[in-house]
Amino acid sequence: MRIAYITAGAAGMYCGSCLRDNTLAAELLARGHEVTLIPTYTPTRTDETNVSRKRVFLGGINVYLQQHVALLRRTPWFLDRLWDAAPVLRLATRWGVRVDPARLADLTISMLRGPAGFQRKEIAKLALFLKDEVAPEVVNLPNSLLVGLAPELKRRLGVPVFCTLQGEDLFLDGLPEAHRQEALRLIRSHAGSVDGFLAVSRYAAQSMSGYLGIAPEKIRVVPLGINLDGHGGAEADGSNTFTVGYLARVAPEKGLDRLCEAYRLLDLRKPGAPSRLWAAGYLAPEHHPYLEGIERKLAAWGLAGRFRFHGEVDRAGKIEFLRNLSVLSVPSPYNEPKGLYLLEAMANGVPVVQPRRGAFTEIIEATGGGILVDSDDPEAFARAILSLWDDPDRRRELGRRGREGVRAHYSAGTMAEAALAAYRSFL
Repeated sequence: MRIAYITAGAAGMYCGSCLRDNTLAAELLARGHEVTLIPTYTPTRTDETNVSRKRVFLGGINVYLQQHVALLRRTPWFLDRLWDAAPVLRLATRWGVRVDPARLADLTISMLRGPAGFQRKEIAKLALFLKDEVAPEVVNLPNSLLVGLAPELKRRLGVPVFCTLQGEDLFLDGLPEAHRQEALRLIRSHAGSVDGFLAVSRYAAQSMSGYLGIAPEKIRVVPLGINLDGHGGAEADGSNTFTVGYLARVAPEKGLDRLCEAYRLLDLRKPGAPSRLWAAGYLAPEHHPYLEGIERKLAAWGLAGRFRFHGEVDRAGKIEFLRNLSVLSVPSPYNEPKGLYLLEAMANGVPVVQPRRGAFTEIIEATGGGILVDSDDPEAFARAILSLWDDPDRRRELGRRGREGVRAHYSAGTMAEAALAAYRSFL
């Protein structure tokens, strides 16, 4: 099958959606399918072999400039190539990009208008490339925020268009209300040009069906999958230090502050017992004050020496980080539709403690690799983590189940098979 798979770059960040798209494309290529992974906005950053094209379409600089400078919407295409060059895009995003929905509201609406928006020139470039150089049998959009491309691509290419649902509601809910309502209207108006939607979890399928007004029969679930190479080695830390870990973006919606409060309660219950709190993940410029506030609290509680922020880690660093954990918890206060970090932790035999919400429930129930907490209260998380600290045998058993469960239900191969079955069911 010839598949044009469009993915949305996230500047210099290891983005869960980018990692997922790249893993899926790589697995489909390994199975003999002709997959062209096409980055938009910026080059993608992955922690394994990147199979995306070098050329970026809908380059972030051009998209932004054409939103704000009318003259640049009519300049010859060859003049735009400078701003789409990968080194230029990387330089422009070198120190991080603020992903503030309120600041991007007008641009979001323009992109959802497709050729009727200010980026019509960039859309035409992508459509021409797909028609002349790829000739796909299937086009897959990365999320509903790019569904404005669907009518034009379907018109020019005459092939089925699919769209992945990966949790765009968090961004949409952050838009000013008038923009949010307009964005939802535009997405719903373009949904008829999409042959099928592929959700990354059962939760995402159910929630996005209602949120975007998509008929349930038009959605298939393609669960997350990870490349298991390198995961699952022996536990690295032979010490008696109980290590609580966090691996996700450092942002309020991921809940590091809640985990720190739970860790404080753990320390009060086991004074003097050797323990530490480790965190790793992308820190956006706008969230530096958030982390600094957490560090001030830990210092006030006398726990500054127990906390270590490892920053963003590459694949080898991530696996090493996970192998040193006793338990992982990302107590997100919102309904997370993915939870890639849970699969990575469990693949390394690390049990997880998560709130019973979003995709966490189905992942942990499918794998058996962790504990679901019914309350957002840090006290509840502290009790669950403490139960694993006090019962090493149970901790090891959950780790074993998680490792086996990820291999059975959430491998890259399982994800590729589900994607192909979804395409074929609509074709």
